Amino acid sequence: MRIVDLLQPSRILLRASAEDQTAVQNQLVDLQMLSGAISNRDEYLEAIRAREAQGSTAIEAGIAVPHAKSQCVSAPCLSAMTLVNGVDYHAMDGKPSDLFFIIAAPLAGDVHLEILSHLMTLLMDPNFTKELRSATNPETFLAIIDRYESEKYPESPTVTQKQRPTAQILAVTACPTGIAHTYMAAEALEKKGKELGISVRVETQGSGGAKNILTSAEIAACDGVIIAADKEVDLARFDGKPLIQVPVSEGIHRPEALIQAAPKAPIYHHSGSVAVQAIENESFGRKLYKQLMNGVSHMLPFVIGGGILIALAFLLDDASIDYANFGTNTPIAAWFKNIGGVAFNFMLPILAAYIAMSIADRPGLMVGFVGGALAVSGATFSSPAGSDVSAGFLGALIAGFAGGYLTLGLRKVCDKLPNSLEGIKPVLIYPLVGLLLIGLFMCLINPIVGALNNALYNGLATMGNGSKIVLGFVVAAMMAIDMGGPFNKAAYLFGTSTLATANIAAGGSDVMAAVMIGGMVPPIAIALATTFFKNRFTQEERKSGPVNYIMGLCFITEGAIPFAASDPLRVLPSCIIGSGIAGALSMVFGCASPAPHGGLFVFPVMHNIVGYVIALVVGSLVGMILLALLKKKKA
Repeated sequence: MRIVDLLQPSRILLRASAEDQTAVQNQLVDLQMLSGAISNRDEYLEAIRAREAQGSTAIEAGIAVPHAKSQCVSAPCLSAMTLVNGVDYHAMDGKPSDLFFIIAAPLAGDVHLEILSHLMTLLMDPNFTKELRSATNPETFLAIIDRYESEKYPESPTVTQKQRPTAQILAVTACPTGIAHTYMAAEALEKKGKELGISVRVETQGSGGAKNILTSAEIAACDGVIIAADKEVDLARFDGKPLIQVPVSEGIHRPEALIQAAPKAPIYHHSGSVAVQAIENESFGRKLYKQLMNGVSHMLPFVIGGGILIALAFLLDDASIDYANFGTNTPIAAWFKNIGGVAFNFMLPILAAYIAMSIADRPGLMVGFVGGALAVSGATFSSPAGSDVSAGFLGALIAGFAGGYLTLGLRKVCDKLPNSLEGIKPVLIYPLVGLLLIGLFMCLINPIVGALNNALYNGLATMGNGSKIVLGFVVAAMMAIDMGGPFNKAAYLFGTSTLATANIAAGGSDVMAAVMIGGMVPPIAIALATTFFKNRFTQEERKSGPVNYIMGLCFITEGAIPFAASDPLRVLPSCIIGSGIAGALSMVFGCASPAPHGGLFVFPVMHNIVGYVIALVVGSLVGMILLALLKKKKA
């Protein structure tokens, strides 16, 4: 729908006068009433004011776009007005507003968002707004909009070979958690494509599933494919296309280079095995990392959901009833602990299963799952039903890789069997022989890994205060090194692994608490710096900075990435030191967390919450001060 279809000269008022915001709203609503699409003036005016109460619709450069949905609106309509002297409309830059567009939309649908999107894109062009302000009559005003809109959004975008952009690029972005990096990379690629005049369409494989899924027709017509992902992505559909595969961080930091390189990339040929889908020049270490992250991405929902429910069970229980059974004394606590425990106990088998699946495709899933379960049970040749030598987290990691590569080897051996046996391979040979192989393997290594685990965790438990302070500093600082990358994930995985042996009833894991505080500090430090040292940041950074208060308190470290990407030499050291100090103080105060995620929302169930808040505040202030000292003032 075009803007000019909703705007008529009769609803355009130029060079008007108004005393304040209320007067502007009254005049704009009166203009809207001329459309005949609004049945009740007072009701619509109230809807406009209710929307303004949520936050001003004024933006910078004297522009405001009031809008509201209401049951009194029968069809979308648009009006516009300019003022001789602007009024205070609570704009972000504090300047008066003199150019207004008002959008009315019915309750059903989101058509107003489409109109708003088109309009805001045009209003970002200073030449467009300058011409609108200089218009002498409504017809000229409308003609200016028509001209710019026609250039930006052609009515009949028929794409012929001659008209087509220099390249048509498709991309898939994905990260282990499927939250921040996935969408940041997609936005960076699409934005850079627009700047370059190159068509770029991105499929995101986030935590909520795949979105904007690429169609077979689009794939057939594209000139190149970018896979910016830190977990395995099914590449079979891209067979025969130029394809470049990189970490998701490259999609964020190097979108132009990737877009330019995609059409010239080597042709991808699918071989039918996930393990060999990677591009030939991808290192073995990179493959191992992606296989690990595939397991982690599927494990995290079990860890987070189950861990938080277990923590809630202790919050809702009464230890005075029976401390030995703390967490299950009351019915509601027992209910939470039972459900959370079931989910949490799947953590290691799921991790191993999806590592194996990333290596050997579907035949590896069951083999890895059973390997992870055997690691948890601690099965050995002498005690196959379980023992006290549980291989735990490390054993599940080994089981995942072993299960995957054992299955892959089995598939290669079976390739030599007669074709007449092809049908029984996936239903009999792979599961049966694979199960026997992983069973033998895990019974062999469980005692070794179990003994190593016991030594590791006993060592952690007997660490002196000085050693624990160093450990807290290191794991917290790692969370800030790459904010979602390998160092961050390694620290987080180590923290979650300590929960398996921690005394949850006594408060949980001190390592997990240090890890979580290390991930909370960077966004909060940046938010503080943008609040109290505004002259160190650009206008855009100052606007987005306060959002990091929320992200930091929710333990979403990725909120700091745009700031780190724009100035890594100053931002990263500040965040690393601030996080490290917070983690060390968390250890000093004896803080512990029974939950692997949640930030502010799990504070009530943490041990020594006062000390934890102090550590968080100190670390964030240190990060803020270092940012203020290191970053130069903006002109």
